[in-house]
Amino acid sequence: MSLRLAPWSYGFLVALVMWVATICYSGTGSAIPTLSSALVFAAFSVVVGTGQMLVIASGPGNIDLSMPSVLTLAAYASMSIMGGSDAMVLPGLLLAVAVGAVAGMLNYLAITALRLPPIIATLAWSFVFQSFAFNLGGEATLKPPAALSEFTLWSIGGIRVLPVAVMGLTLLAVLVLKRGVGGRQLLAVGQSERAARLAGISVGRVRLVAYTLCGMSAGLAGFLLSGFSGGAALNMGDTYLLESIAVVVLGGTSVAGGQANAIGIWGAALFFNLMATMLNTFQMQAGIRFLLTGALIILIVAIVPRPKAG
Repeated sequence: MSLRLAPWSYGFLVALVMWVATICYSGTGSAIPTLSSALVFAAFSVVVGTGQMLVIASGPGNIDLSMPSVLTLAAYASMSIMGGSDAMVLPGLLLAVAVGAVAGMLNYLAITALRLPPIIATLAWSFVFQSFAFNLGGEATLKPPAALSEFTLWSIGGIRVLPVAVMGLTLLAVLVLKRGVGGRQLLAVGQSERAARLAGISVGRVRLVAYTLCGMSAGLAGFLLSGFSGGAALNMGDTYLLESIAVVVLGGTSVAGGQANAIGIWGAALFFNLMATMLNTFQMQAGIRFLLTGALIILIVAIVPRPKAG
């Protein structure tokens, strides 16, 4: 009997190898701090990746390249309304999510009304959103309320609360995709738009919801990242342009649509963050780090078994 691993488990496996390699190099005392740090940074990747997963799963060609700009705009908008006041944290959160929701709707409106490919529509809107962010804060860094910063750094018994909260979001995504009507409709639309229409599913509504939720996840990530990093800044979302896509694909979601894996996003996110930690620990130059990063991604994609057609 041969041992067969699920495709989404490879990210976790490689992340484990990198964690062990880092510990062996820097000492066992670094084990818990390294893992704790990786989980926190991975949490932000998982938030944006979960939204991107819904869009990608909705069918071939669907993708959202505006996420970094939406993240930045939501961060600036929420920091502006809060003005550093702890009493305004909830309104700031609601505004960040609302900004993301509107951005997602505008993305889908451009795709349907103007008949633009998603990659073009979302990229075009990203420049508009980034422009709005610049007008809100310019090149200044808008500081978050102390309560928000404390939440992003909060630990209970040595366990960071933020990653645990994001794991709750992942669990919700799993339940919706597996048991929810909306989740099943999303995957049905991604597998075959024509068959979904014949089954009475409103394809437009399903994809509108997917893009809206994707924007909301970017808004939430911007809000949380502002608290963690010390404020909203114009380049804060740059990292997530390609990473939001990479963690989804490496996590087991099919770029052809109709297949999604929320848990696998965690493995891919941990892989990216632990790989960066390991390469920095080994004091490798930037050029070599980029080369190894690309090579490892290609290797993982090559060895992960693909589901059989039919």
